Amino acid sequence: MKNLSGQIAVITGASSGIGKAIALSLAGEGLTLCLTGRSTTSLETVAALARETSPKVLSYPVDLTDQAEFNRFIEQLKADVSHVNLFIHCAGVLTVGRIKAIDMEVLDLQYRTNVRAAYALTKEFLPLIKHGAGQIVMMNSSIWQHARAELSQYASMKYALKAFTDSLRDEVNQDGIRVLSMFLGRTATPMLAELHQQQGTQYIPEDLIQPSDVAETLLHLLMLPRSAEVTDIHIRPMKKS
Repeated sequence: MKNLSGQIAVITGASSGIGKAIALSLAGEGLTLCLTGRSTTSLETVAALARETSPKVLSYPVDLTDQAEFNRFIEQLKADVSHVNLFIHCAGVLTVGRIKAIDMEVLDLQYRTNVRAAYALTKEFLPLIKHGAGQIVMMNSSIWQHARAELSQYASMKYALKAFTDSLRDEVNQDGIRVLSMFLGRTATPMLAELHQQQGTQYIPEDLIQPSDVAETLLHLLMLPRSAEVTDIHIRPMKKS
């Protein structure tokens, strides 16, 4: 397996949940980390933990749906690093509600966070990723396969993200860039805890996929020899509800 030490990773949504677990896992492998998140306090907490093992950690508090903040982040990151080996997009939002009751602003927010941000970041980072013969990872969901009631907005965005990622892979493989989609079932994250609260259902995190499970799986995939590419990984909770 390939050693990732010395590489540069950009991780969105790194202030909690899956993004946090991945950041700490890669820090332990000796990578330089560029971390983004909306919460400055939470992001700095993760960055401090990562600095215990990573040679260098840069944190960028940013709301990716705000164009001015987005532009400042891109400008600063390009000034800080010359290339990117790993771009891992974990940022996302989830709201529930029946189609007739959801405001269009809610749909727009999910689009800007779950689809547009992934597209725009990839577009900006591609030259840096190509220079670093890098890898791109899109954290997705299994929800698009069975779009149930009250999840139309989220399921639609995840379907769109899948389509974008598949097309991206077809475009950039020739440049030596690997592209992976991870389709996760219910995972013990703050976002899912909030969903259970909205739905009035019991939240039992120990029955769900753990963020560390995702991070460990991803680490193995990133270290595979470059003679092969894993395109899609589906992870489900072992205990089915």
